[in-house]
Amino acid sequence: MALKVFDLQCEHGHVFEGWFASHDDYDTQRARGLVACPMCDSKEIAKRLSAPHLNVSHLHAPESASPAPAAGMDEKAVMAALQARVMRQVRELVRSTENVGARFAQEARRIHEGEVDERPIRGTATQQERAELAEDGIEVLALPAFLDDGPLQ
Repeated sequence: MALKVFDLQCEHGHVFEGWFASHDDYDTQRARGLVACPMCDSKEIAKRLSAPHLNVSHLHAPESASPAPAAGMDEKAVMAALQARVMRQVRELVRSTENVGARFAQEARRIHEGEVDERPIRGTATQQERAELAEDGIEVLALPAFLDDGPLQ
């Protein structure tokens, strides 16, 4: 199935791509509040002028390959599209982890020491807790809270 790729922009100026089965599909999803900015989650979205681009890469490329930016996009638009893709991937990664909340440092240490099964976790830790984990050879990555927008739908 060929998808229509639209350049979209939220009320805060973030530019990103949206892939839809048709113009009507976009209109229906937007009316139902299902179209949101991947950077700020705003649902105030408008289509931008763009060159037509159909995503048919699945016919020629491996499933895991990402489609190239549309021909004719300026550098700023390409960077915005790439930023949106990275943000979507990071959010999906964050959503695939267990939220252990304030027990993050304790749970990370238990996993590291083999007390519990290894699994992807997320939560909150103070700067001191993160430093202590690092001293013990436990690598953690601090992410901004806006990337954690709940479980996968």
